[in-house]
Amino acid sequence: MKLQVIIGSTRQGRITERLAKWVSAEASKLEDAAVELVDLGDYPMPFMDEAISPRYNPNRQPHPVVEEWLSKLAEADAYIFVTPEYNHSISGVLKNALDYAAFELTRKPATVVGHGTVGGARAIMHLKEILSEAQAAVTPKAVAFQGASEKISPEGELAAEVKALPYGPQKALDSMLEELQWYSDALATARTQS
Repeated sequence: MKLQVIIGSTRQGRITERLAKWVSAEASKLEDAAVELVDLGDYPMPFMDEAISPRYNPNRQPHPVVEEWLSKLAEADAYIFVTPEYNHSISGVLKNALDYAAFELTRKPATVVGHGTVGGARAIMHLKEILSEAQAAVTPKAVAFQGASEKISPEGELAAEVKALPYGPQKALDSMLEELQWYSDALATARTQS
């Protein structure tokens, strides 16, 4: 499984990067998983202004940075989007990046790790709807992480007392990763047969 963990914020001092490092490190423990951390900060895309929807434009000529982003997105078999919650939704930069997608996510599993006041729960739900419209196969499980700035280090290390919680974020992540890998394997087989 080629898995991309996508940092859904470009804000200075972002906590999202800490979570993404933690998710990437844990995902790297999966059998047969090649994990890549993808930072939207490396793709400074203009606001989506294409005259025709990307899915319906046969003569599409995206901005060069957008083309790089779409090529990167197309490389993966599965995705974990790590997002903060801004005003009960996802960041504008993540929404903009996904608005450029045409068929890169089609029939590939995607899920979300969110953080914020209520664990990013509202951002998670909004992002799942957006990913569904982008034709990804949105998996049921997600991780809502509350209090991330106190519970995870800048290097992406989860505090030992948090890691040991029987129903904490570590257990939620482990369960989500197991599910994502199952969907990735099943859908990869189905895509090769169709």
